[in-house]
Amino acid sequence: MSLLQEWRDKAYDQNEDQKRLQKFWQDYFLVEKGIYEQLLTNPDEEVTGTVKELAEKYGISVFTMTGFLDGINDSLKVPNPIEEMEEDTRVSLAFDKELLYKNMVDAKAEWLYELPMWNDIFTPEKQKELYLEQKKSGTVVKPKKIGRNDPCPCGSGKKYKKCCGR
Repeated sequence: MSLLQEWRDKAYDQNEDQKRLQKFWQDYFLVEKGIYEQLLTNPDEEVTGTVKELAEKYGISVFTMTGFLDGINDSLKVPNPIEEMEEDTRVSLAFDKELLYKNMVDAKAEWLYELPMWNDIFTPEKQKELYLEQKKSGTVVKPKKIGRNDPCPCGSGKKYKKCCGR
């Protein structure tokens, strides 16, 4: 079984006791926050290594590192091959700063997008702009419905019902 499948089976196990699963996620979020604090302290440094080396670097298990890599993968400049990843697979944590911030907002992870390190990367105005941009991207705006007696949008000058509304 691949590392990623093992992680997903444990992390999203519907048969697991809810209190135990909640504790699992609380512990994971603390570890995740710690790694992001380190990464965001020097955001332009490209951290690379095998999955096992990165796990050792951050003082976590390969299992937990797999979860972290799964979470950050959509924010990387070049995604890692997480589907077939093994302990000795070389990976990179070179992330796109704006994309990472937006993905944290999208995940509703306040403990991550409110980290103080972001203040050294983006101005408060830029953070607010990225936040609003991400929030708006999930909003569906329906176009104004054309009424039967409205002028036809094709520009013919006729009523919609007598023109394109047929």
